[in-house]
This record gives sequence, C-alpha cells and structure tokens, in this order.
Amino acid sequence: MQGSLWADSQKQEEQPKAPEIDLSELESLFSTSAATDASRADKGGSKRGTSISKSETVHLIDMRRANNCEIMLTKIKMPLPDMMNAVLALDTSVLDIDQVENLIKFCPTKEEMEMLKNYNGKKEMLGKCEQFFLELMKVPRVESKLRVFSFRINFSSQVKDLRSNLNTINSASKEVKDSLKLRQIMQTILTLGNALNQGTTRGSAVGFKLDSLLKLSDTRAKNNKMTLMHYLCKLLAEKMPELLDFHKDLHHLEAASKIQLKIVAEEMQAVSKGLEKVEQELTASENDGAISMGFRKALKNFLDTAEADVRSLISLYSEVGRSADSLAQYFGEDPARCPFEQVTSILVIFVNMFNKARDENARNAEAEKKKLEKEAMKEKQNTSGK
Repeated sequence: MQGSLWADSQKQEEQPKAPEIDLSELESLFSTSAATDASRADKGGSKRGTSISKSETVHLIDMRRANNCEIMLTKIKMPLPDMMNAVLALDTSVLDIDQVENLIKFCPTKEEMEMLKNYNGKKEMLGKCEQFFLELMKVPRVESKLRVFSFRINFSSQVKDLRSNLNTINSASKEVKDSLKLRQIMQTILTLGNALNQGTTRGSAVGFKLDSLLKLSDTRAKNNKMTLMHYLCKLLAEKMPELLDFHKDLHHLEAASKIQLKIVAEEMQAVSKGLEKVEQELTASENDGAISMGFRKALKNFLDTAEADVRSLISLYSEVGRSADSLAQYFGEDPARCPFEQVTSILVIFVNMFNKARDENARNAEAEKKKLEKEAMKEKQNTSGK
C-alpha cells in the first residue's frame, strides 16, 4: 500500500543497504533439517508424498444430522444393499416398524440430494451418512415406498383394533337394548318418580332424561340415612330380587364407554387414506423399471387382502354408526345432544352406584340382623337369670 514500509522500500535510492550475506554459512546453520528431510525423501521414497496425499472423509451433510444418522444405522446392523432389498420386498421379518420409521426420518431432503448429485469427488471418501443417502437415492421415491412399508407393517394390528372397537360398540348397544332386567328397572324408577311427584305436573311422566339416573344417589330421605338409590335397591330386593344382577346383561358396556367415536372415525380415515397412498405408489412404480419389480409384486399381494379388509371395515363402521345413534334414541334422547359416549358413561356410573347401594343395603341388613340376634340373646339370658 502507498505510504507503507514496503512501498518505500521500492525506492532504491532511499533504501538503506542490507549487509552482505554469506549464503553458505546461512545454509549450514538453518537448512540442515530441510536438507536432511529432502535426503530422507529421496532415500525412503514415498513417505513424504504419502502424508501430503492422505485421503480424508468428506462430509456434505450437517454434522449433527450425520451423527444421528450414523447412530441409527448402527442399530440396523446389516449392509445397506441388504436393507434396501428388504424394503423393496416389504419383508417384515427383516425390518421392524421402529427401524422403518427411523429410515423415513433420515430420508435425504431435496437439498441434500442435489448436494450429493453435484459432488464430483470419489464416492468412497464420503461419510457413512452420505453413502447411506446415496443408497436410498438409487430407489425412485424412496420415502413414499418406506411410508407404504410402514403402513403395511401396522395394517394388520390397526384393522384388528378397529374391528374390535367397532364390535364392542355394537355389542354394548345390543346388550343394553335387549336387557329386560334393565328395562324393568327403568320402569321402576319412572314409577318411583311419579309417586314422589304425585299431585304435580311431573306426576304423570311417561319417561325421564337419562342423566336423571345420576340424581338417585343425591336424593336423600328425611332422616338422611338413605338415598333414593338405596330405596330402589331395597324395593327391588324385596319385590323383584332377580333384577339385582342386571349388570351381568351388560358385558361390553364398560369397555364401550372408553371408546371415543371421534377417534374411531379418525382411525378409519387414516386406514382409508393409507390404502389410497399404497395404490398411488403402486401406479407410480410402474415406470421405475427393474428396481421396483419385486416391490410391485409384494404390494399387489398385500393390496388383494387389504382392500377386502377395508371394505368390510367400512361396512361395519356404517352399521356401528346407526347402532350408536339408536342407543340414545332407545332412551328418548337426541344423538346429537346425547351421543353414544355420554349414554354409555351415564349407564356405567349408574351401574356402579346401583351395585354400591345394593351392597351397602346388604351389609346394613346383615348388621341389623346380628344386632337383633344379640339383643334377643341378651334378653333370653336376662329372663333365664330371673
């Protein structure tokens, strides 16, 4: 730069003269190691050249992602080509759902694929993650195929669980509507209500709201020792004891009360959408060439049974929808305002309160019996003593 020491040194007339240097002395003092190294290189051949040309691993992918990818690959414990063969064969005996989900997580992005496509160096110098990505990139739409594989693995258990839940809902609805014992208990409760409301506008009711069942344990007698639920159980025990075990008619009620129809609908939609994705990938893979031949064959075999399963499931789902609505209508309720989940929840609470009151009545009766027996024994002893 102008004005610098080095710019000024260009002006020879102003430059102070440097002392004369004895080059032989300088070399003997400071160039020994360099000369020796040169000599060694000449004698030993390629040692020095090897250190310069030593190959190093090339990392193109973000180091954190690459490290996580390598950790994931250690858990698969098989050569990459074997792994991809298992994916293309939809072989569930080789890869499980966790491994497939991890492979999906580490599918290369568009940017990463472009980076690898534009790499001009030796493939062998790339890191494990980069080599893994290159292996995945050999398969057209590899992420879509992996998602199809994931759906294939989950399908059987997903359909099984859905069918089980739908059958439970159907069974619970049928059991409630078919139970003559429950019907008689409902009629008894209506009769009690009309008797209590005698002389009022509510004294000639032909039915009651379902949530009124929950008020039976809140309505207490004047002496505060008994609730209307206790009285109902007492009345039935005396007049119609065969009704006390009505809960045995309702085997599926409690299980059905834990099923949310909204979640069932979402799962049904997920299965249908998943099957659509499978069909789309099957069509798209027609143009893949030889690499997808085994994949297409395995996918066709899966679709043959899967489509039939889903059709059957959709039919059952429609039937269950009608069955669930009919349960609310059976109690005179509007399904829109009192959906299946609410009906079953109320009935489960009612059953539990009924059984609790029935058992308490039995314990109190037993205690009263023992008390009377004790008093009678005491009276007898007093009489004999006189």
